[in-house]
Amino acid sequence: MESRNCKNCEQEIKETYAFCPNCGQKAKENLTMGVLFYNTVNNYFSVDARFFKSFIPLIFRPGYLAKKFIEGKRLLYLHPAQYYLFTSVVFFFLFSFQSREYNKKADNALKNGFVNDNFKKLDSISKSTLDSISFTEVTKSLKNSQITISKQDEKEFGKLDSIIRKRKNANNILDFNKKKLDSLITVNAPKEAQLKAMGMNENAGFIQKHFYSQILKFQKNSGGGILQAFFDSIPITLFILLPIFAFILKLFFWKQGSYTYHLVFSFYHFSFLFVLFSTLLLVNLFFKIPNWINVVSALSTYFYLLIGIKTFYQQGYFLSFIKTGMIAFVYSMFVLPIALGMMIVASFLLY
Repeated sequence: MESRNCKNCEQEIKETYAFCPNCGQKAKENLTMGVLFYNTVNNYFSVDARFFKSFIPLIFRPGYLAKKFIEGKRLLYLHPAQYYLFTSVVFFFLFSFQSREYNKKADNALKNGFVNDNFKKLDSISKSTLDSISFTEVTKSLKNSQITISKQDEKEFGKLDSIIRKRKNANNILDFNKKKLDSLITVNAPKEAQLKAMGMNENAGFIQKHFYSQILKFQKNSGGGILQAFFDSIPITLFILLPIFAFILKLFFWKQGSYTYHLVFSFYHFSFLFVLFSTLLLVNLFFKIPNWINVVSALSTYFYLLIGIKTFYQQGYFLSFIKTGMIAFVYSMFVLPIALGMMIVASFLLY
């Protein structure tokens, strides 16, 4: 009877076997999206010896775990998605301690008059940039992004646009009577009165009210909230950036496997990033890390990616170097700035 070897443990098994009697892995299993995410959530907390067995290769052998997973060794090491979820939870747990400190500093800065002292600077900046701000263009961009905008919302954007343009030629949107507003805040005046003191129209719609309300929060010395909203958006953003990174890899290595193959590599690569940054955060809780260590750590991520691409895609160093540089350029110059801008806007609107 014909036989073959198990891809996971190399044990010789009969051709008729559906599972390996030695390790339990399926004898025939094509890598699909379903296989990649199968049982990841259910097994998330069952971190066993495979985690520690996978840790050394993850740190010191870039691309090795992804390569072995693609080759069929899917029970020998920790599942890529499971590794990603575990390391991300550890990272954001440690990051929460740092974010609290940032929030306190932001609130203290506002309480010490940081915002009031810098309103003039903000005015000068806004005067030089208002010419480039057009809520008509914003509306068009939202439509192109297939985001549903009602006719009422379009009118509100138009009203807000006209208010900004009028103030551009007059006092500027930030140039309201701060002393009057402070007195209204001190006596706990109704919110509508406070917004009116800032120059909001009595017939303002939802978007305009929300815009002025967010600025009012700054004036009330609650800037830490927007930082917290920004920090809260990071996990979701990273989870979105990962498949985008895998898509970029697919574009540069079009013929080398399906999209799922590149997703496997991305899971392990992001897991390494979480481990690296978690280590820096953990050390920083007890010792002040010099800036040069942060710089070296940031540079190490590029060389880690370079070696990982060389190992996983089996190409020469020169070609790997060129493609890694191009991938890093596209990701850092286009994807990350757009993601950061969306995070800032979302933080301002939702905090």
